[in-house]
Amino acid sequence: MVMHMRADVPWGVPGPTYPESMQRIRDTQLYVGNAMDVYDEWETPAAIISDGAYGVGGFPGDPRTPEGLGEWYRPHIEAWSRNASLATTLWFWNTEVGWANVHPVLVAHGWNYEFTGIWNKGIGHIAGNVNGRTIRRMPVVTEVCVFYTRTPRLPLTPGGDDVVHMKQWLLHEWKRTGLPTKRANDAAGVKDAATRKYFDQGWLWYFPPAEVMEKLVSYANEHGAADGRPYFSLDGTKPVTGEEWAALRSVWNHQHGITNVWDRPALRSTERYKGSMKRSAPRTYNPSASSATHLNQKPLDLMRQIVASCTRPGDVVWEPFGGLATATVAAVELGRRGCVAEVVPDFAEVAAQRIEEAELDAPLLERSELVVDGADRLSSSDLAGAALF
Repeated sequence: MVMHMRADVPWGVPGPTYPESMQRIRDTQLYVGNAMDVYDEWETPAAIISDGAYGVGGFPGDPRTPEGLGEWYRPHIEAWSRNASLATTLWFWNTEVGWANVHPVLVAHGWNYEFTGIWNKGIGHIAGNVNGRTIRRMPVVTEVCVFYTRTPRLPLTPGGDDVVHMKQWLLHEWKRTGLPTKRANDAAGVKDAATRKYFDQGWLWYFPPAEVMEKLVSYANEHGAADGRPYFSLDGTKPVTGEEWAALRSVWNHQHGITNVWDRPALRSTERYKGSMKRSAPRTYNPSASSATHLNQKPLDLMRQIVASCTRPGDVVWEPFGGLATATVAAVELGRRGCVAEVVPDFAEVAAQRIEEAELDAPLLERSELVVDGADRLSSSDLAGAALF
């Protein structure tokens, strides 16, 4: 595999694109270099799985302390936000304090906090006896993976800059019809749920299901003032369809019995890549045959759980800080399409091998024939233009 990268381009800073560094492995794209170079070339993601800098000096380019992580991630977050759709979700891996430094930047760019997943590695993660007089704290055996959705925003004028929260847009469109607000309940066939949930402007607001939205849209365009049509339009020419509306909401495939605490030991089995005999991080000085190839390799089954929860077959999954590309391997195994970047050639070499093995075992996706829940699903890129913030 031919690999090229620029050692003089700092991480987090846009650099020149090198097409020869983009490897296509069946349905997966692997870029050997800074993800900033290729974000705008990748397809719109259904999910982004970020496992980058922790502020612990864990790999070349990782700051030694977490205080500056917000600015380290800022250009990446700007690119994620620019290329995301309203249905895109984000899983952000880090330490507790690392994530805390980045969270305000995510919120400022339209990412809505949902919950914090906690990887509990257990008591076995403590190396030997802990000297309480030295560390003077409880041993930390966890990492966090924080789940975000896009704050749902739409322009009052299709294609305009007057972007508001979706709940404001819904009420605005109904008011444009000239119909009394309570008529929305008649349209939806409910007693008061339409006005109480779908038009609420506070915390009780609820995203209208596609079947309800179709009723509201149909009623508004049939009974509303003729000179204001179309109502509830994304493009200004036709009313939104139920399928288009459903595609604006992020995917969530609920898995019963799974909570936000994930009890799994740190990798020590045959799944852990070892013996590269190369320094995996600035703090690794004399690697041996038993040394980990990558210090922060994630369990594959945990990444499968994450990918399965928020995507459908055929969806695109971004892994901008690939490492050994565990999230991408999970995506491939589940019939998704991966876009992964890694700046360290040695890590990228292993990532490519893992992806190739996963692709050989995964069926080639016939996306033109892909059917989900009995209906052809719009790709996440079809409505990328609605992701305005």
